[in-house]
Amino acid sequence: MIALAASQKAFDICNLAPIVPVLVVEDPAHAAPLAGALVAGGLPALEVTLRTPAALEVISEMARVAGGVVGAGTLLTPDDVLAAKEAGAGFGVSPGATDRLLDACEANDLPLLPGAATASEAMLLLERGYSMLKFFPAEASGGAPALKAIGAPIPQIKFCPTGGVSMKNARDYLALPNVVCAGGSWVAPKDRMVAGDWEAIEALAREAAQLPR
Repeated sequence: MIALAASQKAFDICNLAPIVPVLVVEDPAHAAPLAGALVAGGLPALEVTLRTPAALEVISEMARVAGGVVGAGTLLTPDDVLAAKEAGAGFGVSPGATDRLLDACEANDLPLLPGAATASEAMLLLERGYSMLKFFPAEASGGAPALKAIGAPIPQIKFCPTGGVSMKNARDYLALPNVVCAGGSWVAPKDRMVAGDWEAIEALAREAAQLPR
């Protein structure tokens, strides 16, 4: 998949809802009901971070949930790309970008949302054909004001800010013309997952899905 087509597909996925849940799931048994609750609440694009031993199994389970699009987050190496693709991931997310990672995603037809935190990083990715990027770490990199400033000279690049985004500041990001969606973990709190309180998670998802953009 060439970069232009991959980036357009990433844009289409990001455009499904204002918030992409960023999920750290330790128990595969939580995968299907968690995905079901988030999708039912109006958040169909799900990012499962490769930060737990169960992550690939979780992706496989979530990929079977109707109405959802499951992606693998924290892709760092070509091996990560292969494992995510085999697990059933429909897209990938990375905190940054390297040529080896981009090559692997393109070779394996895995649309990637590559991370960028500066204008130079964004310009290098745009040069390669990527116009839908992850702004990470969002709050630590200056938050919505920084992303607004980057957008002024490079309006053709769209972003999904992630890292420190919450229900309190999500509106600030979503109000920017260069923001398509935002990534956040608050819609799936660990204590609610452990308790199996899927109704509470669906309610959080529904609230997030109604954020204006």
